[in-house]
Amino acid sequence: MPAGARSWLADLRARFGGGGDARQEAGLGILAFEAAAAMSRLVSLHRSLSDVEVRRLRADALRAEGVARVTSTDQSLLLRLACGELVADLDRAAGTAARLGARCCAGAPFLHDFDRVYAEAKRGNGLARLDATVGFYRGAAKRFRKMERHVAATAKLYAEMDALSELEASERRMEQWMRHSGPIPAQPGPSAKRQVPEPGEKLIHELNSQRQKVRRLMESSLWSVAAHKVSKLMAKSVLAVLARISITFGAYVPGLPLLTVGRAWALRRTSGPLQQAASPATAIRHSAPIFRQKDTAFSASESIKPAASTVGGSGMELRYANMIVCAEKLLGQLWPAIHSDEVDTGMDLSKRDELYKMLPVTIRTAVKAKLRESWRGQPVDGAEAAASMDAVDRMLRWLGPMAHDTVRWHDERSMERAQRFSMRPRVLMVQTLHFADRHKAEDAIVEVLIGLSCVCWYDDERRRPADWDDDD
Repeated sequence: MPAGARSWLADLRARFGGGGDARQEAGLGILAFEAAAAMSRLVSLHRSLSDVEVRRLRADALRAEGVARVTSTDQSLLLRLACGELVADLDRAAGTAARLGARCCAGAPFLHDFDRVYAEAKRGNGLARLDATVGFYRGAAKRFRKMERHVAATAKLYAEMDALSELEASERRMEQWMRHSGPIPAQPGPSAKRQVPEPGEKLIHELNSQRQKVRRLMESSLWSVAAHKVSKLMAKSVLAVLARISITFGAYVPGLPLLTVGRAWALRRTSGPLQQAASPATAIRHSAPIFRQKDTAFSASESIKPAASTVGGSGMELRYANMIVCAEKLLGQLWPAIHSDEVDTGMDLSKRDELYKMLPVTIRTAVKAKLRESWRGQPVDGAEAAASMDAVDRMLRWLGPMAHDTVRWHDERSMERAQRFSMRPRVLMVQTLHFADRHKAEDAIVEVLIGLSCVCWYDDERRRPADWDDDD
């Protein structure tokens, strides 16, 4: 390590959070919501890197049949894709910590320079020594629990401020109505003292109560926490997550910072090295070697950038996922109808139209061409319909989970309140259609649609009146 880097590390403990007029520093205010969203991402990453989740990723997610068929069977490649997304999420959280650190008082140079500290740590400049200096891994579990409480309180504040905004909008509408309608005449008798109608009194009472609730939550959430405290908590947690990523993926992902594992780093490593797939012949036959197999250096942004030949590279992953989910619903609707001797004349046929309208031109053209080639207008009997339904069911068993994970991936990264502060482990892109080979995915979707068309033809024939062909 260069002498300058050693000197920088040796000086960190004395500089970290020391001095400065922190007593005069105000709370985060409106920035509390950005901080809470970044904290929720850090907690989610921390949970995703637990032994249980890492085992699930290696044993289930990366070995799923759909991933093997349309993405790749190269486990090292899949691990690099998974690691790249985790590091990209961590980069965003680190950026928030650095922006908050820049607001801190002059006596906390570590926080002021956190973007540089994080960049150096990612390049492998003494991450383990950095922990020995600032102690970011010691007490990490306690810090993550603290962040969980901060996120929960700030999310509650966000919801209650939304409710307050709605009440204030109702108050404005009531005031406008009263201005246009004129004053309300006083009623004779004991009620003459009542100047505001009862609905208005109820609204004012709710407003006062809601404002008090919001004030209490402001005091107990990140809204009132000083920026240097939040930045320090997040900065140490960012480095702890980076260390955990390095320990978990370092053996499989080139370019991650290397750690000297000592007593401080003696984490449970129950997840062993990856093994070959259970059926390598089948998996290799369906693999899609669409990425570079060897990288000289690891880059999060580059590792998760989909190639043009992938579904994600074409921007069609969510549309294809919705088509597959719709096909699953249609299959579930047709299954009891085909396997029953009675014709369900009241069955809703709107799912067919919905699925057809979702098809892009390329898929629709391919389906029509294959239908002309396969059936040539010949009638479909019950045996053919049952065989087609079974084939569709088998394909959707591996294609469906990828579609549902794709929809969930997009939902989890939306800005809706329910997802913005979510702290549970997230679906990774490697589990979705994002990195799937586009031609393989489209071929599978076309096969599903061909099978469903066969079943629908048979179902339509059963619905036709017996004397339909005899009418002139």
